[in-house]
Amino acid sequence: MSDKETLYDKDIREPLFDFLEETFGKSRILEEKQTANVRADVVMITPALLYGIEIKSDADTYTRLAKQVKYYNWFFDRNIIVVGTKHAAHVKEHVPDWWGIITVELDEKGRVDFYIMRNATENPRVKDKRKITLLWRPELNNLLARNKLPKYRNKSKQFVQETLLERVPGEILWPQAYEELFERDYNTIGQRIEEYRQKKK
Repeated sequence: MSDKETLYDKDIREPLFDFLEETFGKSRILEEKQTANVRADVVMITPALLYGIEIKSDADTYTRLAKQVKYYNWFFDRNIIVVGTKHAAHVKEHVPDWWGIITVELDEKGRVDFYIMRNATENPRVKDKRKITLLWRPELNNLLARNKLPKYRNKSKQFVQETLLERVPGEILWPQAYEELFERDYNTIGQRIEEYRQKKK
């Protein structure tokens, strides 16, 4: 722990991931995911929903939060902010009503402890055209195949994204998309993308 009073981001992350798994069940965590002009601290994939999670430790300020809220709202079905005790009293003033709030502090034994102050609800501002950009081209190709659509090998990534949104109902597309994110393998994706590029030649 960094000191006896202050919880830093690095102190929070690993215990938070354990807490999320215990709370939400089957899930996968992706850290530091770029979304438009901000980087999401944590992206949590569940079979039915995509969560954006912002961490504001005791050492952080609210300076960039308004911008972060804007972009999180574009990309995720649900959003959660995790705050240290320094921010707990005023956090509701800084995030929309549909954002979930989790507070974090040290318990009597010095362990990191979490409390759900408010559950996340449906994000009314999520944009499907933004959310689908989180998928890589090989993952989009898998979605085309699963839905018996052409491969569109000579079309742009944006064309494929728009085609999937137009041709596949959301109740079918998004569970499939989240399954792709569950299966994402960072060790092999570079090779898969290069193989796809070679096939286009």
